[in-house]
Amino acid sequence: MKFYIIIPAHNEASSIGLTLKSLTDQTLLPKELVVVNDNSTDETRMIVEEFQQKFDFIKLINITSSNKHLPGTKIINAFYKGYEVIAKDFDVICKFDADLIFPLNYLEKLALHFNTNKNIGMVAGYCYILKNNQWVLEDITSKDHIRGALKAYKKDCFEAIGQLKKSMGWDTVDELLAKYHNWNIVLDDSLHVKHLKPTGISYNKSAKYLQGEAMYKMRYGFILTFITAIKMGIKKNSFKYFKDYVIGYLKAVINKPKQLVTVEEGRFIRHLRWKGVKKKLF
Repeated sequence: MKFYIIIPAHNEASSIGLTLKSLTDQTLLPKELVVVNDNSTDETRMIVEEFQQKFDFIKLINITSSNKHLPGTKIINAFYKGYEVIAKDFDVICKFDADLIFPLNYLEKLALHFNTNKNIGMVAGYCYILKNNQWVLEDITSKDHIRGALKAYKKDCFEAIGQLKKSMGWDTVDELLAKYHNWNIVLDDSLHVKHLKPTGISYNKSAKYLQGEAMYKMRYGFILTFITAIKMGIKKNSFKYFKDYVIGYLKAVINKPKQLVTVEEGRFIRHLRWKGVKKKLF
């Protein structure tokens, strides 16, 4: 299978070399790997250029957006800058973060899953973080959710979901829409990916408000958003995290930003989410 990888990067000098090393050492190499260097002020560009000289499938694009770290729009805009330059004959398109170390058989295992079942639209492993000198599962989200750091989509699935949304919540709505279009999602617990920068470490209050706004854009409704906020607040051990979720949702109710899904898709999403809540409770 032809894997095309796009890696948005902003000031990732401390990690991107490790990420690229793990991808250039794969048992199944990508057809193309594009790093989108977004306004970095450190040595990110130089490190990528060194790999570019050694591997002809690596491309570097330099863009300028802003120094502000806001999950969603910034990173997906960078992704699309990379998407513009790749060939469109890919079998699988990947959006990877620049702070990951992949097991060397990662792409090979993804290809095995995709080839085993034509209805599989997304596959990934699990992120592990270093804690007390041990690599442990990063448990910020449930085990049936593919982290935004390591998304891999079969081409037909990628097109069916309307590609990636330029908004906070893009890495949740993609899976929900994949399920809406009858695609299967697979997580392989044998694939342990080292995540060098734990999720949320650089999020500010505005970004956390955007989490609640994303729930509005996905048409969760207040009760489901409230339940999600409680769950995330508990996982983060932070009442403030819960409060930011709820405030973000209520602000969206007032401001009415453009929603990410149709009314019908929203109905499906709520049904799916309530089914999951009931399963956990009963």
